[in-house]
Amino acid sequence: MDITNKSRRDFIKTAAIAAAGITIVPRHVLGGTGYRAPSDMLQIASIGVGGMGQSDVNNFFKSGKANIAYLCDVDTARAKNSVEKFPKAKFYTDFREMLDKEHAHIDAVSISTPDHNHAIQTLAAMQLNKHVYVQKPMAHDVWEARALTDAAKKYKVVTQMGNQGASGDGVRQMREWIDAGLIGDLEEIYCWTDRPVWPQGISWPAQKAKVPSSLDWDKWLGTAPQTDYFDKLVPFNWRGWWPYGTGALGDMGCHNMEAPFSIYGLQYVKDVQASVGSVYVDEFKRGYFPESCPPSSYATLTFPKTAKTKGDVKVHWMDGGIQPPRPEELGPNEMFGDGGNGILFIGKKGKILADTYAANPRLLPTDKKHKEVKQKYARVEGGASGHWAQWVEGCLAGYGNMEMSSPFEIAGPLTEALLMANLAIRGSDLRVDNKYPGRGLKLLWDNDNMRVTNFDDVNQFVKRTYRPGWEVNYTF
Repeated sequence: MDITNKSRRDFIKTAAIAAAGITIVPRHVLGGTGYRAPSDMLQIASIGVGGMGQSDVNNFFKSGKANIAYLCDVDTARAKNSVEKFPKAKFYTDFREMLDKEHAHIDAVSISTPDHNHAIQTLAAMQLNKHVYVQKPMAHDVWEARALTDAAKKYKVVTQMGNQGASGDGVRQMREWIDAGLIGDLEEIYCWTDRPVWPQGISWPAQKAKVPSSLDWDKWLGTAPQTDYFDKLVPFNWRGWWPYGTGALGDMGCHNMEAPFSIYGLQYVKDVQASVGSVYVDEFKRGYFPESCPPSSYATLTFPKTAKTKGDVKVHWMDGGIQPPRPEELGPNEMFGDGGNGILFIGKKGKILADTYAANPRLLPTDKKHKEVKQKYARVEGGASGHWAQWVEGCLAGYGNMEMSSPFEIAGPLTEALLMANLAIRGSDLRVDNKYPGRGLKLLWDNDNMRVTNFDDVNQFVKRTYRPGWEVNYTF
């Protein structure tokens, strides 16, 4: 008889109890109603605990099955609220020191830092066999997303990206409609956002500023090039600068493009084309801001045929307030998406419209009685708000024992596709010898080798050069 380690332990424990004639009383009886033994709690270390990080920590705690054991943040002022709420959690300003000293007492790590440091922190945790929750996008570069996806399988850890709409009822409702054939064969998909809601299409600040006394600037920079601090970069506007952020597409694409990925089983993109908004600094003088993401962009991504489509799949992405043509089936006073964001599936027989996070899906036209479809897919308890608790439960259950809404096997290819689209966005605005050779091109993607085959200048962004001492090292 094959006895696993767990069953062997159970066997020995049962035999010993029987021999001793001992009756085991459940721990919740000893501790009272609602009591949960410390050994039954997920011990979490959180990196980045202000802003969205504070929200993540609070949501893990609300699950009732997580102990916030360690907090880490390079900005003590931003961390203040979390530190005060979890006074028993030991606080660090360097994630490397925390993982080095405390890894034996940590089960799982959450990462809620700027995009450019996601990979180095997430990989460090996985290499210690810790489950990980990382904010979206899970990486800054294509190579990083591929590495993290591979590492999750190698180290057999439970993973979740912080695009909570993946746990919502909306994406499951739309999958049921599409599986039932309500919109017929897919023709194309549109996703859009009104972001950025931070400055983009601007010059790199010429004047440096004093680093806030609460901020460790060197650790905040992490993998990024050594530069002077400038005003208002932290805590939010870093999103619009290529050395740190991934623009509106990296921010909202993981939310609004998740439904197309999970419903149709999309994987790696095959080609992308993009155009970007222009900023003119004088008459007929277009500004050139290579470090800044553009004020708006429109990208078209082509994915190979899947088991749910008859051919290649085209997904259109728009940001900066650009929206697709309004469907004729939508009434003149009906909101298109949620006003600023939306998702539109167009099939040969019908259309589906949804809001941000795939919320509030509706078949068009909304005043038509559509075929009723029975529930096919289980809902996540709490919907989108249950995204954090789902990961906690998954970690406690162990690798492979519970389905996650946004594991790296889904989140990785999704993130790669968005970052591949960013190659086209950056390429269309890249100046080489006073020319813009990337404008108007369709970038062809060699997925196996992770490179663009027809415009080599953008391949420098597939895997950036890291600051010495902050390299991200991984072997596939």
